[in-house]
Amino acid sequence: MKIIIFAGGSGRRLWPLSRKKSPKQFEPIIGEKSTLRLAVDRVEPVYGAENIFISTNERYVDIIRKQLPELPPDNVIGEPTRRDLAAAVGLALSHLAHATPEEAQENEPVAILWGDNYMDQVDVFRRVLESAEKLIASQKAKIIFMGETPRFANDQLGWIGLGEEKGTVNGRAYFGFKSLRYRPPLAECQQMFAENTHVWNTGYFVTTIGFVRKQYQQLQPTMWAGLKEIEEAIGQPNYQETLQRVYPNFEVISFDDAILHHIKPDDALVLHGEMGWSDPGTLYALKEAINPDLKANVTKGQVIAEQTNDSLVFNYEENKLVTVIGLEGMIVVNTEDAILVVHKDNIPLVKKVVNDLEGTDLEAYS
Repeated sequence: MKIIIFAGGSGRRLWPLSRKKSPKQFEPIIGEKSTLRLAVDRVEPVYGAENIFISTNERYVDIIRKQLPELPPDNVIGEPTRRDLAAAVGLALSHLAHATPEEAQENEPVAILWGDNYMDQVDVFRRVLESAEKLIASQKAKIIFMGETPRFANDQLGWIGLGEEKGTVNGRAYFGFKSLRYRPPLAECQQMFAENTHVWNTGYFVTTIGFVRKQYQQLQPTMWAGLKEIEEAIGQPNYQETLQRVYPNFEVISFDDAILHHIKPDDALVLHGEMGWSDPGTLYALKEAINPDLKANVTKGQVIAEQTNDSLVFNYEENKLVTVIGLEGMIVVNTEDAILVVHKDNIPLVKKVVNDLEGTDLEAYS
């Protein structure tokens, strides 16, 4: 099976931990390894470095090749500009299709994974991934969504609606697919969690190269035409010229809106497990991922937190003491060149502030 790990995001909601020059997936925000390194370590022993591909922005290609020297250089696929995930997934699959005989594409399994997640139970993840591959190989479905068994009613994540249980694979139940819900209101999350009708959407799935490419052909014909032109140039002297000319004209649209929301329920199944998965896409989500206890704090560096609850306080300056008193639900991040103080309810404004730095004298801080 081929593995594509997507690692092209800029991580602006995690500013100032994540910067344009070095986004969150390349930094050891938790522990000593970057999330991208961890993502590769989870699959490399099973599938081999030669079968792992990284999709990213071209400005990060050299960073990735340095962090992942065991991957063949051509397995790092660079986008010339950001056009959202429909274009990125399409480009990555074009590269895989180019390297796969056409008659094999319909049955060639491919896993879509993300390079900015954390996971505690790697063995469980590997078993779920293996089970998804088996379901695809046995043609039980065209696409297998891999969910995380929810730990609480999280309104910062997407959710997958479960249909009836269809059977078992490797002793693990698999279910019909009903729906995708992106960040439902908290009350709805609480109901779904209580009724066990949904699981967290990790964004991971296993499918075949041929199936997804047919979806592009049927649902996104203009993008499909551009992807075919790029694919024909792969390995040719005019590849970069073609990529730079065609790719920036693709519609900016998410992969969910372009493809996944149009998947027929009969074509999909759902597996889920307690993988210990988390997606710290914001600073408060990072706090929740490390410790969801509303009375607990998460700290790094020299920090004193007095009469403070439900807060994240990170200090990256060795010779500085950061002291907070009487805080609740606050994020405080001190780096060498920037300080952020924000209440958890205002976290969405972090991305806006960073976006507003572009084109100003302060853009270097973004």
